[in-house]
Amino acid sequence: MYLRLLSFEKFVCRSSLPLLFLTLVLVGACSNSSEPAPATTATPAPEASIPSGRGNENILRLLFWQAPTTFNPHLTSNQRDWNASRIIFEPLATFDKEGNLIPFLAAEIPSLENGGLAEDGRSVTWMLRQDVRWSDGEAFTADDVLFTYNYITDPDVGSASAANYGGIESVEALDEFTVRVNFSDVNPAWSLAFVGVQGLILPQHVFEGYEGGFGCEAMAALQPPGTGSYRLATCKPEEVLFLGNELVQTIRVIYEPNEFFREEGKPYFNRVELLGGGTVNEAARQVLQTGTIDYAWNLTLDNVTLAELEALGVGRLITNFGSRVERLQINFTDPDQTTATGERSSLQFSHPFFSDPRVRQAFSYAIDREAIAALYGPTGSPTSNILVSPANFASTNTSYEFNLEKAIALLDEAGWVDTNGDGIRDKDGDRMKVVFQTTVSPLRQRTQEIVKEALESIGVEVEIKLIDAATFGNRDPDNTNNAWHFYADMQMLFFGNRSPDPAPYMEQWVCAQIPQQENEWAGSNIERWCSPAYDALLAEAATEIDPERRAQLFVLMNDMLVNEFVMIPLVHLGVAGAVKNDITGVDLTPWDVDVWNIMDWRRSTP
Repeated sequence: MYLRLLSFEKFVCRSSLPLLFLTLVLVGACSNSSEPAPATTATPAPEASIPSGRGNENILRLLFWQAPTTFNPHLTSNQRDWNASRIIFEPLATFDKEGNLIPFLAAEIPSLENGGLAEDGRSVTWMLRQDVRWSDGEAFTADDVLFTYNYITDPDVGSASAANYGGIESVEALDEFTVRVNFSDVNPAWSLAFVGVQGLILPQHVFEGYEGGFGCEAMAALQPPGTGSYRLATCKPEEVLFLGNELVQTIRVIYEPNEFFREEGKPYFNRVELLGGGTVNEAARQVLQTGTIDYAWNLTLDNVTLAELEALGVGRLITNFGSRVERLQINFTDPDQTTATGERSSLQFSHPFFSDPRVRQAFSYAIDREAIAALYGPTGSPTSNILVSPANFASTNTSYEFNLEKAIALLDEAGWVDTNGDGIRDKDGDRMKVVFQTTVSPLRQRTQEIVKEALESIGVEVEIKLIDAATFGNRDPDNTNNAWHFYADMQMLFFGNRSPDPAPYMEQWVCAQIPQQENEWAGSNIERWCSPAYDALLAEAATEIDPERRAQLFVLMNDMLVNEFVMIPLVHLGVAGAVKNDITGVDLTPWDVDVWNIMDWRRSTP
């Protein structure tokens, strides 16, 4: 059994005081449109001369207003954590913005021509680079790849990356620099394993040493080596902020150049500082107005504010379009009932009104997607699909409509009417009230206002709940305010497929992925919807080698989720970041995190 390294989850040194616990861990862990938009858009950087040489430039400052909580990329599904760990760790390969595989730790991309891909589709052989060392000087070998596979697929670990490794029968280290992945059947999705942010390779010689229990003292001394261009130097808790009713700890992570990095002259900065925590408004202004930060991520501000800040001329916006969809998740279970063991949103209790598809459809009619998308300007377009990219997987069979009259008619038909004249619909003694939760973000709060106003106009009481983003995304099983516990009726968030192959993304809605107390809320089917027919479609796609038929299967899965109103897709998102004008080399891809090529980032001189 492998202990969950560098994570907030299941620490033996938990404290009953949240701030104390967070501080201890941080000290130790630092831890109607379906057409896809263009991959990236950006305002051009000014031309300037660029110095050369490893570490010759000054400090690169990054600001992630959602602070990272772990450096273990396989125990998280959050962008903030992946970015923090991606600076250190690397995969065998990743996808660029055009969807092309490019090698990192692999010497070449496997193909039929070079013999890497087996003709029967049941195995792939990776040739590894032989000039790679971990940042502590140890050699990188096939044993590290094999260890990473065993770690990710160990059920005791509960890895969030495990879906990318389904269908693998075995992984073999054929020699020191050759790895063969054997599949249990024909596998058209061979490029999922060890590729992208969920394919980051862990150092066996460090992680293997912590298979048993240990205290916080060991974590304080552990600085995990990586093969990336920078290594982790320090991680310190900073000031404490109050956001609403939430107590939020900010952090400062320091990275230094990896002296063993294989590319001569890289990286270019002598230090990278990642500041975590704060607010999205503060993040945008520190890049675009004051210039004290070089790069800020995920700027969920309205398009007018962002345009005004960019016009100041200090920095530029860069938008990454891909597969992300902001959606309203609908709870199929009752968050207000509690089992004998203390579980809420339990499969034992169906939701009092969302169990009726007519009610779910009525709520869909009550959502004005056009008005919500207008908040995002050029970084968002309304959508009726949950799978939007690549283009061949985007369904043309779905649609959306904002129609309050149809919503009212459906609620009346379902028997939810206002029997006592208080303006709120009720049935069998239950009031139609929803708790609608999401993260603290100006755009999301404005979206909540649009949704709340429409629902209240048709007789639905809406209670707004705001949760700090770090808390909402923290998968600690004791954190009842996270997205997976889903102690609300509706919640809003975004995510999408992490690879051009959508199989792991669509696997999130199989029955076995429902988060519940018995699996410590580790599943990804947050809505708690279960359909054997959906599971069968995904199983068929796992071995379908005809690309057209396989695409049709994913379209059918999308249509089932949308037409049964498992969730309500809102906006196909382009995620906006901001970069100072003197920073070059930022080249976003929708299939990896923002810092995937940080080795190429540098500062120009006028």
